[in-house]
Amino acid sequence: MDMDMGDMDHEIPGIGMDTNHAFVRGYWYTIAGVVVVLTAVRGVNYFDARRRLKSCRDASVEHPTRPQGPVSQAWATATAIVRETSHPQLYVPIKGLRWLTPPSLGRIIVLCCYWAVMVYLMSWRVSKNDVYYYERIGYRNAWLTIGQLPLLFLLAMKVNVIGFLIGTSHERLNWLHRWVGRTMFVTATLHGWHFWTMWVKADFVEFELQIMPLIKYGIGAWGILLWTFIIGFLPIRRLAYEVWVIQHVLSFVLILWLVSKHLPNNDARYLIWMSISFLAFDRVARWFLLLWQNIKLRPNGSTKHIGHEMSVRAVCPSTTVVTIKDARFKWAAGQHIYLWVPRLGPVEAHPYTIACAEKRGDDCNCDSIQLVVRAHNGFSKRLHEYAMKNPESTLTGFVSGPYGIPPRWDIYETMVLIGASTGASFTLPILERITNDRATNCARRIELVLIARTAQELKYYVERAEKAGRNATARGVRVTIHVAITGGSQGGQDVPSFAKVISQSDSESGRNSPSELKLDEKTGGGCCCSGRQPTEKTSPCRCRANSYNSTSEADGPELIREYTSRPNIDALIRSPVEEAWGETAVVVCGGPEIVARTRNTVSRLSDERAVHKGTGAQGILLHVEEYSF
Repeated sequence: MDMDMGDMDHEIPGIGMDTNHAFVRGYWYTIAGVVVVLTAVRGVNYFDARRRLKSCRDASVEHPTRPQGPVSQAWATATAIVRETSHPQLYVPIKGLRWLTPPSLGRIIVLCCYWAVMVYLMSWRVSKNDVYYYERIGYRNAWLTIGQLPLLFLLAMKVNVIGFLIGTSHERLNWLHRWVGRTMFVTATLHGWHFWTMWVKADFVEFELQIMPLIKYGIGAWGILLWTFIIGFLPIRRLAYEVWVIQHVLSFVLILWLVSKHLPNNDARYLIWMSISFLAFDRVARWFLLLWQNIKLRPNGSTKHIGHEMSVRAVCPSTTVVTIKDARFKWAAGQHIYLWVPRLGPVEAHPYTIACAEKRGDDCNCDSIQLVVRAHNGFSKRLHEYAMKNPESTLTGFVSGPYGIPPRWDIYETMVLIGASTGASFTLPILERITNDRATNCARRIELVLIARTAQELKYYVERAEKAGRNATARGVRVTIHVAITGGSQGGQDVPSFAKVISQSDSESGRNSPSELKLDEKTGGGCCCSGRQPTEKTSPCRCRANSYNSTSEADGPELIREYTSRPNIDALIRSPVEEAWGETAVVVCGGPEIVARTRNTVSRLSDERAVHKGTGAQGILLHVEEYSF
């Protein structure tokens, strides 16, 4: 299976090394071109954000988040068209088949473009009915398979070069990593099938296997790709995710070795070394970050301590709050870290969103971060069980990060923040970030939506949200917090109000919130709803006559609204969008259903209102974080 077939190859396009090698170079030039374009787009958006912030500080500019000038308007129109085209998503509501929910339309378009390029490279001048038919197609797909291998590793990097350039994070590129792997499996299958068919027709399969021992390595590599393809689907991954990750890493290390043994010459080995270099760079960078964040030195150079002291407390039957002390690094709202607790998982590091905003200022020395962990299986379950049995003890944990490149949150006039269950760990810090920001930002209105099955799951978030909301209100930002308890009635009785559950919880404990959950200062506030927000089912907007804390603000503004069923996402988004004079940011973090509903609502609103198309309707940014692993 020599890829260099001599002078004859140069006379038959598609078989020879030169043609196929050129196709691989063209493939990588295409990838580089796309990255350059996306980097340029990021640069334009960066300068537009700087322009907005500068306008926000200018009192003479009434609506700083609007486009200014024809060039800015043209860019906003193009952005709006791309957004409303990419948002729609079909949701499969059938229990047991929800994992079949397809990607959003934008991702499908990206995949179709990628496949169009691959189909062109696979089919260019190969379909000729001659003696080289099978061999020509086999060689072409061999080169395209090995050509995709470095991209597979590049997209899997936690310290991601592509993400750094285009302004996104590794977890938001992981879906493309999976689909490139599946595409590579298809090209590898075509490569092997055409050679095998040629040998069967010539009746020398056994002889070929004897004289070409490198074939068995190729069959082995294809077998691992088949294994990865099968167990890569979501239901299988979730059966034992920690085990799946370990075998996934080992599988691709083995693939690198098998492919290197399968290659008949050195002409394509640079692609193997590219893959190895990406893997090595990522591992070295991650280990460096791990050491940098977890080893503290004294002024004399000796080691002060290794790791971070952390406390854990179970705040409800399925949720654990982890407080990591002495986390002396900066982070942005929406970033996440990897947590490693050797006592509970010797070889496991898991990603969790930082559930609090960084507090800035000369008078603040806050060096603790909090994580909210929902108990599932494996590590999160062991962590919750440990917190239940040892509420006062501490652990030693190691953190790596922070990772993620979230958008700038201070350049939007209106924000709608939707968090389902622990998804509030992503959205609430954004509100706190706006509140804590000493510099001028563009926010004028914020709608925070918190959704969970039980009130206990939201207690931790609502305490913080009310304080942040009142601080933001004092700065002239209109804040409304929507609290939806979706557990439904039980035993013929209505779901108790959030305030009642909190009051009962506090009275049963005989004390205020645990020290690690306390707010910096308690501010109360009774608030009664002046109106009713539409819901999918008729559900009352409960009034909070008494807050969970002892202090009340009789004259305080309307802040919290409560619902006893799932809120109408369309109504919650439509109202602030239609009232906005500038750009709106809609942020959602939750499961596939609420994400799909939010995507479709934003796309429909943008299309209905003809955003940035001469109607005066302003743009809508949608940022999605989804539960997926």
